[in-house]
Amino acid sequence: MLKQELNNPQRIFGLDLMRAVAILMVLSSHCLWIYPESNSFIAQLLKLFGFLGVEIFFVLSGFLIGRILLQSYLKDDFSFSRVRDFLKRRWFRTFPNYFLILLVNILIASVIGYKIESLWKYFFFVQNFSGAMPAFFPESWSLAVEEWAYVVLPLLLLLITPFVASKNKSKFFIILLVVLLVFFLLAKIFCYQNTVHANLNDWNLSLKAVVIYRLDAIFYGVLASWIYCCHNNFWQKGKSFFLIAGIFCFLFIFFGFGKIPFTEEGLNRFLYIVYLPVVSISIAFFLPFLSGWKSEKSKLKNPIVFISLISYSVYLLHYSVILQLMKYFTDIENYPMLQKHIFTIVYLLLTIFFSYGLYVWYEKPMMDLREKSKK
Repeated sequence: MLKQELNNPQRIFGLDLMRAVAILMVLSSHCLWIYPESNSFIAQLLKLFGFLGVEIFFVLSGFLIGRILLQSYLKDDFSFSRVRDFLKRRWFRTFPNYFLILLVNILIASVIGYKIESLWKYFFFVQNFSGAMPAFFPESWSLAVEEWAYVVLPLLLLLITPFVASKNKSKFFIILLVVLLVFFLLAKIFCYQNTVHANLNDWNLSLKAVVIYRLDAIFYGVLASWIYCCHNNFWQKGKSFFLIAGIFCFLFIFFGFGKIPFTEEGLNRFLYIVYLPVVSISIAFFLPFLSGWKSEKSKLKNPIVFISLISYSVYLLHYSVILQLMKYFTDIENYPMLQKHIFTIVYLLLTIFFSYGLYVWYEKPMMDLREKSKK
């Protein structure tokens, strides 16, 4: 089964590469939890990796679901049944793994005596809807953002459909997207004006990981999908330019941002209002080039596609399940550095092993069931 997926001609290698890089960035950043707190360059870089990895997932997810939704919307028979089918397919993809690992996390919490706040919210993806994310199952914050984006956009399209002529649908699709992007920019301004700014942790809790301020990260990917579908010549001709622009933007994010002599107020204003949209746009710049990278012949292909295939399972398992249990049952804090390195290697291998098992024995069968239900 895995060999068949690795050689699936419908897969786009560039997007697999994007997904694989994203999950490896997240995974490597959480290795920091094994080591003492450090302000070294490598430690700061890995923290940034964790942030950017999730942002890549957001934009990529928006690009993929945007193409599906736009093609459905442009048809004359776009209706509630089409929205229902769209959501059904998305939920078949995301719900089974999420709810299984949620139950596993609940079991772990009961074993180690970990307190869970507002557990019911996790079953409706509102654990970080308008406020700070609780400590339990922290990586689920991004899934809540994605699930709400999947619901909000098609329902808004459904609401405006009766008032839009068929020939104007593409135009109204982009108008709605622009309105949404402006709305969420204004939401960030509101957050900035009504938040006491102290440090990056406060920014993370009050803005970066809160659903009502973050849906635009998905919608920037959807915007890219509209350009791909409706202005493909521009998309193809500009891919080299956008790739270079994306590289320069990432160089700024990694190395240039910290060199700007912001005042404290200026830094907070930039972080709360400008930074996240800039990151999303920078990631979207890579899509024209990577979406055109259809196949790859080198030996790197199979490992990259493999990591891409199991990336969702890796994301759900690696931190709250595998790393938390390993730390609970070991005295890693008192290990010498060599043993910490060995611990890290074992952690990474166990993550890949169990994620592969989850993908093969649960995630993929659920996706196969989705295809059967379509028929």
